[in-house]
Amino acid sequence: MIETMEQRLERMERAREIVAHEWEQFQLVRGEDGRASCQDNPAEFEVQRLGQFLTWPMRLLDSYAADLNDADAAGRNLLTEKYARMMESTEPERYARELAPHLPALSPVRVAAQEGIIAIQVPWARDFHRDYPGLGAAMRVLTTAEDTLESTSFETYLRGELGTYSDETLALYRELVDSLLADGQNLTWRTLAYTSILAGYEDVDAAEAATAR
Repeated sequence: MIETMEQRLERMERAREIVAHEWEQFQLVRGEDGRASCQDNPAEFEVQRLGQFLTWPMRLLDSYAADLNDADAAGRNLLTEKYARMMESTEPERYARELAPHLPALSPVRVAAQEGIIAIQVPWARDFHRDYPGLGAAMRVLTTAEDTLESTSFETYLRGELGTYSDETLALYRELVDSLLADGQNLTWRTLAYTSILAGYEDVDAAEAATAR
């Protein structure tokens, strides 16, 4: 279905509301060494997160907005949980000892659903790195096998983020991934296309060309 201008503007507004809500939660995230420098850069945060959410249909945006509201009501912070879940790979012993007991448990069925999405998205990210090496070099490394304490991969980040979604949001996200897969589209490319424009470039090709200058 073709999106009207009114619907597009409504979706943009909802995406911006979500980014603002995430930013509020992000301000409360505390690492072992205190605040991270990225927590003092709202403009960069908005470009990166809005680029992702502009790829989402309205139903998915509404569902995730509800997740954030529900988290607030329950005294949870989805951004804190995302980064904590990522540490299952980067600091497994600390994760098991200090973090896992405080996170909502994920059933084997839920984990399998997430891994099915990851199995589609990592090849998309790999294709993007191949086709846009300049932009790819500035992105995260691709796979969990490449994780270090200083560098967390795209795969691990995605796994951490998916783990914070409600079952409804995850199901709607899978619908998005499946629809793009069926159409031969690449979600990483779509996300970086929006991110490039938000960063001031004409398109993703212009952003790639700028990396060679």
